[in-house]
Amino acid sequence: MLRLRREGDGRRPRPREAAMRQDDRPPFARALQRARLSAYEPGEFVEQEGFMRAGEICALADRAGVGHDVSVLDLCCGVAGPGRFITREFGCSYLGVDFSSSAIDIARERAGDLSCRFAVSRIPPIPPGPFDVVLLLETMLAFPDKGALVQEVCGALATGGRFAFTVEEGLPLTQSERTMMPDAETVWLTPLEEMLTCLERAGLVVRWADDCSMSHRAVADSLINAFTADAADISAQIGRRALEELLAAHRLWRDWLRAGRVRKIAFVVEKTESPPQASR
Repeated sequence: MLRLRREGDGRRPRPREAAMRQDDRPPFARALQRARLSAYEPGEFVEQEGFMRAGEICALADRAGVGHDVSVLDLCCGVAGPGRFITREFGCSYLGVDFSSSAIDIARERAGDLSCRFAVSRIPPIPPGPFDVVLLLETMLAFPDKGALVQEVCGALATGGRFAFTVEEGLPLTQSERTMMPDAETVWLTPLEEMLTCLERAGLVVRWADDCSMSHRAVADSLINAFTADAADISAQIGRRALEELLAAHRLWRDWLRAGRVRKIAFVVEKTESPPQASR
């Protein structure tokens, strides 16, 4: 899974070859395109930057009630491969938001004639709604305070609106695991019970959930093989260190998903009339 460094994060460079910043998206998009395309089965690659297949993206959108003229807010959309795919398939009214201006530039260029809108913004805050559907695909991981984020999402939803997202479920990383994981400051695992509590407190009711750990482990493995096979060309474009970090992160996700250290779960939750009273 591609983890993105925040622009202007002020971190000091490590004392070896400087890695190209992943929020400078055009070089990464070009360098990884061929390998990503080869890693997915035919028809399953729609320029997504994570482990979801196109079929999973489509099924999640369908479960969330995305359809013609349904208003959709896609948070942390990146280059908006899934968002553009959903807009094309369902004919929804789409707004994609991401903090990376270079990713949004790519999204706008590749949207072509699709009725997609895009905005550059840090999340949170979340654009005011109301929206019928809010998407957060493979990026919940980057938010340490998931309760605050979920509350903001709920505020942007119309009553009866749906929040469709994926979450990396597990205990917080240990110090040794954080040392192994590149850009560990963007990796905040959450136990399932904590995630469910956040949803309940916000007045969001689970309508559907699916454990996609096995599927995403297989995609991680396939991406590792594809990046390794195309290593020379990728390194020439983004540098050896950036490729090493990319492979290291993908291997950790593959291993953690295989061992059950992390589970990947997709959710569709619905906003009710008012939040339930917190249990004492």
